[in-house]
Amino acid sequence: MENTTLRAIDAIQEAQKIAFAPFVFQATVSLRKLGVLSLIFDKRKKGGITIDTMSKELSVSPYGIGVLLEIAESSGIVSKDDTGNYQLTTTGYFLNYHETVNVNINFTNDVCYKGLFHLNESIKTGKPEGLKELGSWNTVYEGLSQLTPEIQKSWFEFDHHYSDGIFNDALKLAFRSNPNTIFDIGANTGKFAISCCHYNQDVSVKIIDLPGQINIALDNIKKEGFEKRVSSYAIDWLKDNPQIPNGADVIWMCQFLDCFSEEEILKVLTTCVASMDDNTELLIMETFTDRQRFDNAKFILEATSLYFTVLANGNSKMYPAEVFLKLIDKAGLVIKEDISIGEYHTMFVCKKK
Repeated sequence: MENTTLRAIDAIQEAQKIAFAPFVFQATVSLRKLGVLSLIFDKRKKGGITIDTMSKELSVSPYGIGVLLEIAESSGIVSKDDTGNYQLTTTGYFLNYHETVNVNINFTNDVCYKGLFHLNESIKTGKPEGLKELGSWNTVYEGLSQLTPEIQKSWFEFDHHYSDGIFNDALKLAFRSNPNTIFDIGANTGKFAISCCHYNQDVSVKIIDLPGQINIALDNIKKEGFEKRVSSYAIDWLKDNPQIPNGADVIWMCQFLDCFSEEEILKVLTTCVASMDDNTELLIMETFTDRQRFDNAKFILEATSLYFTVLANGNSKMYPAEVFLKLIDKAGLVIKEDISIGEYHTMFVCKKK
C-alpha cells in the first residue's frame, strides 16, 4: 500500500484536495472557457499579466477572475509574482494545451459531470443511474445519435482520441490476409470502415451496430463515396440470442467489448464464433488496465470505468487482459497473436479452436 508513510499534515492536504476536487475542476473549466489561461500564456514574454488587465481584455469582472485565480494558484495551475503578474505553471500549460488532457476535460465536463453525482446509486443497483442527466435510455449507446451537439462532440472526440492513432498499424494487421469482407462490429461514426475502403480499393465492409449509430455511420460513409462497398446490419447485443451473418474474412472490434459485462462479452464472442469458419480472424483491440506502461494511463482507464458504471450501462469497465483471456478461451477461440500497438493498445488475433 502506497502513501502510508506520509506525514499527517501532508496526508490531510491530499485529503482536502480530494474533498474539494470538483471545485478545482470547475474553476479550471471556467478559466479555459473564459480564455484566462490562454491570455496568461500569451503574455508570458511580457512577464505575465495582472487581474485588472485581464479583466479589461476579457470583459470579466476582477472579482470573477480573482476567485478563479486564487484557487488556481493554490492548486499549482498558475503562479503570481510580487507585482501581481500571473504566469501559467507547467501544469497550467498542459491543462490548456495538451490534446489528451483537453479531450479528457471536455468528456468529463460535458458528458460525465452531472451523471457522476449518481455513482453511489449505480454501485447499489448495477444500472447507469446518472444517464438520466443526458436522456431517458437504458444505455448511453441507444442515445448517442440523440445527444446534444456539444455532448455528442465531446463523447466522440474522447472515443476517437484513444483509437485513431493506431488505425494505420491496425489496418496493416487487418489486411495481412488480404480479406475480401470485413465485419466492423461497433462501427460508431464509420471511421474504421472508411479507413478500410481508403486502404484497399476492393474490400467490402459490413458495419454492425445499433440502428441509430448505423445511420450516423452510413451518412459519413456516403460523404466519402463508399456507400456501394459498405453494407450494414443492425443489432442489439443485449437482446436474447443475437446473431450476425456469416461470410467475414475478418471480424474487427476496437474498444467495443469493454462496453459490456463479462457475461455479455461472452455472449458477443460466442455469437461471432457461430458465424466464423476456420479461416476467419477475429481481431480484438483494447486498452487493458494491466498493460499500461505509465501510471497516468492506468489512472485514465480506471476513471473511465466509473463512466461505464454510472452513465454507459452500469455493468462494464476497462478490463485487465487476464479477464479477456479467460472469456476468449471460454467462447471457443484461441489467440494466435498477442500484439502491443501504440502507447495504450493490445490486439488479440483470434481464430476458432
